Amino acid sequence: MKTRIEKDSMGPLEVPADAYYGAQSTRSLQNFPISNLRLSPAQIKALAQIKQACAEANMELGILQKKKGNAIVRTCREIAGGELHDQICLDIFQAGSGTSSNMNVNEVIANRAAEILGGKKGDRDKVHPNDDVNKGQSTNNVFPTSIRVAALDLLGDLKGSLNQLVSSLEKKARQFKRIPKSGRTHLQDAVPVTLGQTFQAHASALKKDIERLKDTEKFVQKVGVGGNAIGTGLNTLPQFRPLIIKHLKKITGRKYEVATDGIETTQYLTDMAHLSAICRMVAIDLNKIANDLRLLSSGPNTGLSEFTLPPVEPGSSIMPGKINPSICESLNMICMQVFGNDQAVSQAAAAGQLELNTHMPVLGHNLLESIQILAVGSKNLAEKCIDDIVPNKERCLWYVENSASIATALNPFIGYDKAAAVVKESLATGKSIPDVILEKGYLDKKGLKEVLDPIAMTQPNLKKK
Repeated sequence: MKTRIEKDSMGPLEVPADAYYGAQSTRSLQNFPISNLRLSPAQIKALAQIKQACAEANMELGILQKKKGNAIVRTCREIAGGELHDQICLDIFQAGSGTSSNMNVNEVIANRAAEILGGKKGDRDKVHPNDDVNKGQSTNNVFPTSIRVAALDLLGDLKGSLNQLVSSLEKKARQFKRIPKSGRTHLQDAVPVTLGQTFQAHASALKKDIERLKDTEKFVQKVGVGGNAIGTGLNTLPQFRPLIIKHLKKITGRKYEVATDGIETTQYLTDMAHLSAICRMVAIDLNKIANDLRLLSSGPNTGLSEFTLPPVEPGSSIMPGKINPSICESLNMICMQVFGNDQAVSQAAAAGQLELNTHMPVLGHNLLESIQILAVGSKNLAEKCIDDIVPNKERCLWYVENSASIATALNPFIGYDKAAAVVKESLATGKSIPDVILEKGYLDKKGLKEVLDPIAMTQPNLKKK
């Protein structure tokens, strides 16, 4: 392999000749051969956008030459557009503040910008990774800011996917609003509900999740970039941070604010732990929805089979014709991953000491993965499952008519004790509850029909005398 010599503060080092990264990145590749996990494309894009905003702020302040600055800006746009991502190649299990990855990005930008200016890779006189690309910055603020920027970028997709899922659920709620089914509590018979009401309940839960996600944005959009090593802003001009925010808004099209307390935002990752916790709550609700869909579609002949999920693939390599709730199972596993990710995020956020939290790369990886897979999983559930569910009206009605809990509707008319006795006799003799009621003369046929009307039992049913 052809190499070139580059140097960092520890001295010269051989670097692959065609690599855009430099000596410090190479050291990190040697030091951290831990996993196959790398920074997400969303975070790489965010780092490039932040570097661009800083370069434009420094040019506006007159402390970065326009020629250099414009080359840096051009390179940042290339990276944000998806180029050179293979050069940002370090393991996420690295130096805890993310210094390795910050310098990886700095070196790639510097070497590409040097090429743009007519130089070659490693020509630090053209563009220096620390003095020019990282000017006015510290990993301690750039890296956590990149997690925030990436998270807000991905949140747009997650909210969009959840809104799509809500729409799918509400469409089914409208379609199924006149289909009564048996409710179940403790996995035992309970009073009736409509199939439409069950789907609307799922939609309502997710609407609350969307609101919770929106509420986290006011914390995540307060960024510490420009605060330097510990958030005090050492080696920067007072106007630097506001100018970064101005340019970052323009680059991303999203709202950001200078952190209220730069020192606090350097030490604490609680804002991101909060967002991770909300993602966990989204996963809790999605997991429950997936479980309900699997249970209520179980069968087709020996389960509940209240509706049929669309078939997406053969369900068995040995049992012919078997179809499984594969989309729901996929979502269950996504939720399990999010639960684990949140635990890692919580541990990382809690591990900060003194002026810095040194466990940011693993926090960023897990948080961003959670947002991304929840978005894809929600969209997948809507399009490949919810949209094509087919109800089994006859089975649903049969469960209502044969549920012991329809006796609950008798309470206001014959009293709890008599209703309980009716249920016991029905279960002991195999007679239906309506037959027992008529035999005992508690109600006539007309009154019984009104009291045990399946749809009437799914809403307030008493009339004022």
